[in-house]
Amino acid sequence: MPEIFDTWPERYDQWFETHIGRLIREYESKLIFEMLRPGRGENILDAGCGTGIFTLDVLAAGADVVGIELSLPMLLWARKKLEGHSFRMVQGDMRNLPFVDDAFEKTISVTAIEFIQDARSALSELFRVTRPRGRIVVATLNRLSPWATRREAEGKKGHSIFKHAFFRSPEEISALSSVECVIKTAIHFQKHDDPEQAKKMESNAESKGLATGAFIVARWDKPDQA
Repeated sequence: MPEIFDTWPERYDQWFETHIGRLIREYESKLIFEMLRPGRGENILDAGCGTGIFTLDVLAAGADVVGIELSLPMLLWARKKLEGHSFRMVQGDMRNLPFVDDAFEKTISVTAIEFIQDARSALSELFRVTRPRGRIVVATLNRLSPWATRREAEGKKGHSIFKHAFFRSPEEISALSSVECVIKTAIHFQKHDDPEQAKKMESNAESKGLATGAFIVARWDKPDQA
């Protein structure tokens, strides 16, 4: 459904330039980096790369990244932003990845799988193109968070993005594969919270291992194949 995001590239990036957007990006990027642990020279797929806002962090670690995105305007925005980096873009659907089996050392997908009804099949594709002993990381919006409650309400009112979303809980994400996964969440504060208070809330939630943050990050390590 590329038309969903075709008019959003600039607005998407601009939101992350707001005060709350910068704070959220800081915590989300930190958790993604912790779970993915990209290494120099690693061949990594970013499935549903969008504008490349999170791809940039992976590239900064020295990885070689292939970004696949359904929306051409999003992809062109990413190419402009990531010019000069080791980034190759492909227009395509993460439900049917145009790559051979075991093509990448690691794969990542950030806030894309919630726009796919058959998330199990999409995750299966990520597993397929990841090498044995490689890593798959999926970040998505948490159904257990008040943020999702508001977004679901907006979707029911016809919001152009959220009316297409399928919000899932950490337990539901874990159930998408029989392979054991590690799940953590971030963003335990609300949009209008004082920034200093938000930082305290995040630190407290992290120390308690709460599963109610707005941002889920799940990690699977692909087992050896027989």
